[in-house]
Amino acid sequence: MAEGVLRDIASREGLSIEVDSAGTANYHVGEAPDPRAISCMREYNIDISCLSGRQFTAADFHSFDHILVMDHSNLRNVLALAGNEYQRNKVKLLLDYSPNGAQREVPDPWYGDMNDFHHVYRLLTESLESFLKTVNY
Repeated sequence: MAEGVLRDIASREGLSIEVDSAGTANYHVGEAPDPRAISCMREYNIDISCLSGRQFTAADFHSFDHILVMDHSNLRNVLALAGNEYQRNKVKLLLDYSPNGAQREVPDPWYGDMNDFHHVYRLLTESLESFLKTVNY
């Protein structure tokens, strides 16, 4: 969902940025997003149905300037692949950019219902809008 939200915001803002998403585990590699995520995003006119899962690799540190993770588990897994301090400094919790700052981790909506997917959409949107303002794209 985050990739779709960030692509949508960048498009609306006229920004040309490279966006990709990856998990830290390999059990969804090659799979489409959860059908509930696809349905939720369609309600906001964002199509993520063409995306497929891939696993984060150490090579991503060379491809991207910023690496945003959803939770502390992802943070530990990604930082474990970092080869130096420069790479570690690229990694942040996505909700570190949340304007309200109350919540530190993006909850996994997979265990909930559609309301949870919409809640995650709102968290992602406000945090990614703030992220883009912070990094001055």
